[in-house]
Amino acid sequence: MSPRDPAYRQKIVEWSKANRGELEGVYTGPANPKVRDHIYNIWMDVLKHYPVDGLHFDYVRFASPDFDYSRTSLENFRKWLEPQLTSDQRRELKNTLKTNVLAAPEMFPAKFADFQRAQVTTLVQRIYRDVKKRRPNALVSAAVFANDENAYTRRFQDWRRWLEMGILDVACPMAYSTDTAVFQKQIEVATTTAHGANRRVWAGIGAYRIPSESAVEKINVARALNAEGFILFSYDFTARPSELNPDGAYLERIRRAAF
Repeated sequence: MSPRDPAYRQKIVEWSKANRGELEGVYTGPANPKVRDHIYNIWMDVLKHYPVDGLHFDYVRFASPDFDYSRTSLENFRKWLEPQLTSDQRRELKNTLKTNVLAAPEMFPAKFADFQRAQVTTLVQRIYRDVKKRRPNALVSAAVFANDENAYTRRFQDWRRWLEMGILDVACPMAYSTDTAVFQKQIEVATTTAHGANRRVWAGIGAYRIPSESAVEKINVARALNAEGFILFSYDFTARPSELNPDGAYLERIRRAAF
């Protein structure tokens, strides 16, 4: 089906809904300059119209390694790749492209992964720098995959490098494991990286998956690792009665035990 077909977008939506295990919705591709401009303009519009103390990135990543193989991404990858190739490699790529539009990522998968990461990093860097120009004291934070290897290899979200580059003020690792030992390891990686770059960490706790006692345990772990804050995900869960929150007073129990 041609992308110009009026039914094309609906097909994408239907496919995304059928693959909830891997996708959480419909994504836009950061290899497309129009996408980067659109997201950038939203941030700048917020800064212009509201006296915010900070802005937060969410989903600033690819959904999975299955993306992005759009025409725009493939074409921009080829332009990015060719200056790095030998004349023989360029000749081989040109010939293979005649019969296989996926030739470039298939022939150079590691380079394609680098390209994917570069698209997200370029977006974060541009936004961060212009936020600071307009409002130097505004914090720029991001929800990131707590497993840094998964973030890097499967989501092309190189958040440790963002901290080291100084293009992120606060990393918010989504350390939603129910296992406190796993949580501790993930937050330790984040704090080590962030503090080495004079940046901050707000530890993300998966409150929706655990009783309040376990959340308090993780808060104490985050404090012991000198995290600058923590985030309980999500407010809806903490405010609504459920099996793990029978009286709906999750936040009150956290207040009493942790503060």
